[in-house]
Amino acid sequence: MISSLAFNPLVSSSLNIATTTTHTSKNKQYLAKQKSVELTLGYQNPNGCKVCSFGSKGSIYEKVSSGLKAVSVMTDDKSTMSFVEEDFENIGILNVDSSLEPFRDHFKYRLKRYLDQKKLIEEYEGGLDEFAKGFLKFGFNREEDGILYREWAPAAQEAQIIGDFNGWNGSNHHMEKDQFGVWSIKIPDADGNPAIPHNSRVKFRFKHSDGVWVDRIPAWIKYATVDPNRFAAPYDGVYWDPPLSERYQFKHPRPPKPKAPRIYEAHVGMSSSEPRINSYREFADDILPRIRENNYNTVQLMAVMEHSYYASFGYHVTNFFAVSSRSGNPEDLKYLIDKAHSLGLQVLMDVIHSHASNNITDGLNGFDVGQSSQQSYFHNGDRGYHKLWDSRLFNYGNWEVLRFLLSNLRWWLEEYKFDGFRFDGVTSMLYHHHGINMANTGDYNEYFSEETDVDAVVYLMLANSLVHEILPDATVIAEDVSGMPGLGRPVSEVGIGFDYRLAMAIPDKWIDYVKNKKDSEWSMKEISLNLTNRRYTEKCVSYAESHDQSIVGDKTIAFLLMDEEMYSSMSCLTDASPTIERGISLHKMIHFITLALGGEGYLNFMGNEFGHPEWIDFPREGNGWSYEKCRRQWNLVDTNHLRYKFMNAFDRAMNLLDDKFSILASTKQIVSSTNNEDKVIVFERGDLVFVFNFHPENTYEGYKVGCDLPGKYRVALDSDAREFGGHGRVGHDADHFTSPEGIPGVPETNFNNRPNSFKVLSPPRTCVVYYRVDETQEESNGPNWGRVEETFAGVGTDVTKIPYVSIEIDDSNLDRVEDNSEDKVDAGIRKVEREVVETN
Repeated sequence: MISSLAFNPLVSSSLNIATTTTHTSKNKQYLAKQKSVELTLGYQNPNGCKVCSFGSKGSIYEKVSSGLKAVSVMTDDKSTMSFVEEDFENIGILNVDSSLEPFRDHFKYRLKRYLDQKKLIEEYEGGLDEFAKGFLKFGFNREEDGILYREWAPAAQEAQIIGDFNGWNGSNHHMEKDQFGVWSIKIPDADGNPAIPHNSRVKFRFKHSDGVWVDRIPAWIKYATVDPNRFAAPYDGVYWDPPLSERYQFKHPRPPKPKAPRIYEAHVGMSSSEPRINSYREFADDILPRIRENNYNTVQLMAVMEHSYYASFGYHVTNFFAVSSRSGNPEDLKYLIDKAHSLGLQVLMDVIHSHASNNITDGLNGFDVGQSSQQSYFHNGDRGYHKLWDSRLFNYGNWEVLRFLLSNLRWWLEEYKFDGFRFDGVTSMLYHHHGINMANTGDYNEYFSEETDVDAVVYLMLANSLVHEILPDATVIAEDVSGMPGLGRPVSEVGIGFDYRLAMAIPDKWIDYVKNKKDSEWSMKEISLNLTNRRYTEKCVSYAESHDQSIVGDKTIAFLLMDEEMYSSMSCLTDASPTIERGISLHKMIHFITLALGGEGYLNFMGNEFGHPEWIDFPREGNGWSYEKCRRQWNLVDTNHLRYKFMNAFDRAMNLLDDKFSILASTKQIVSSTNNEDKVIVFERGDLVFVFNFHPENTYEGYKVGCDLPGKYRVALDSDAREFGGHGRVGHDADHFTSPEGIPGVPETNFNNRPNSFKVLSPPRTCVVYYRVDETQEESNGPNWGRVEETFAGVGTDVTKIPYVSIEIDDSNLDRVEDNSEDKVDAGIRKVEREVVETN
């Protein structure tokens, strides 16, 4: 949700990139300033035994002396924490990045706070695992002879449960409050049936200090709906407990975690080709096969948590445990995830724990009735309000907030079988300034200062520990624009524990180039630096454009490149105009170099794979509540005579290339040439050699490129191939033999610091990938070449070689394996053709 330029404080010396800052012993050291913290401790037993709670206040901060390990025990006055002596010097992250040494005290303090919190959870909740089962204690839970309902509302003076089941009259359903602000009621069954029927409406009614009664949706509600026939109607909580016959039963196991995620970011509601809200089941049946066919291995779902304002894109959450009812009910979402798993797709959830909707009647904010921060989910005053997002900010130092958010993660993992999360707005969480009006320079003092919100850092450490404890193969991604060091390092090293960080600077740079720079002004060195500028040992997910670059007020890369000509000049029945020719060529190159050089994972937003035109505009007052631009025009890529198919085909091919060569998972990444005069970038990822020619006019014959390994190279992927809308100028059957360069073992005598080289043909605005032929295997298998044709269902075929990737497309979504025929592909067939070495 936040977009700005990020910098790289630490880079690998093996990469052709430079650090953005230098660090000396003169760096001023800061400890994170913390407000005094009062903890409200809750249930020790998931079965609902007596509450064990008390308060504790900590000092602003404590400087941890060496030789101490933070193991919390409560002192008699319950106001300070003492520690037992143990080795505290081995902070792993300092071994990874020695320039963090001046901030050792900060990391000690962070570790102390994390261990304190974890120790208290172990003492009073039975451990992090039990603590994160809050949904078994709070909200509605079915018991043998009734329904138990609990709600944390310390400021309430009286409370009732109301709903359809009692005619919205709570006089007979008063709740009892314990000394820690938790209200509860046991509603016994009536004639052997639950007193609250499944799928009936419910609300929590309470009276606050001024004597006013208010109705709120239960904080832990599992489903919430709105009357579609009433304009701006408030949401109602729904008691969701379907009979066994109506509950979706998962049929397929989670697929194995991929070596590297190729993520398809999707919004279910706007995935229909019609101007309406799409459903979970329609998305599962109609869109998931498209995603798999294009060789993505992961789906990232946006807007899953209930949000009353559709145009918020799902980022102003009102009900954290409820699925968005616009697209269906909880069982429908389970169907979608199970279908994805059946196709070999992992499913990540866009989780929003950085803030909450400002709504009162249907959101968590409605529980704030002027009480102190320790009796609320949110901070008081300015600290509890995000002025740019118009939303509330959580108090991560509060015990019940920790229970609520950690349990929320467990709920989505276990109830819906999500395979991980993409945490939204992490920058806002990490700093008291929330990233507002901040342009990070890479100076470490910007990350470890009084502006660091250590409460939030500790929560994220707990969250990542929990997620990976529940699901060791989970994928957890942080949306952080600041590039905080250690964000992607394990908690065991005193890192924050994310698996990946979104490389948010990359799309900003591409948009700047496409919008503001002439082709002649494109800097090959700057492009390369921007793509490789990431912290060594901390993985990134790269992307050329996400939903942020597609919403109203901005344009997709395709639309920026081709604009109004996309309405009139995309037909293959006429020659491509210079604008369309340039646009399609650069669209392919931008996305491919971002995948190949930008990170250890790759992300694409729904529709951008085929150059979806225009922008996204959700129904709102400003557009007459129109759904016209809140959809995806799949017909464009499905129409055989339109050029959208070329961009889609190339997207599928570059994903397939990674599937077979593990480009993203490779740690070998060497940029050997960034020639600004030629407008050529040459680099190696793994043992593949990539040649990107961004020049608008120049064709280079016999262009010399460096490489690591000697031998024979052939084309693996060519953006200029005719099936990708190109001109077919590069020969795919040509052998390229290497020549040694310079003195062996003396890099400075080599060609571009590479020990070998070969020569290629490089047409303008093209990218070509070369793979090294295993001549030993080629000889043993004989010289014959064959064709292997496979659909998305056969991508896992074991092939030892994948030379040139070519894709033929027709105008239907049907898929089947075709025999090798030179005849025209039958209408309705979508096939992938690949040359491979025949094996015996």
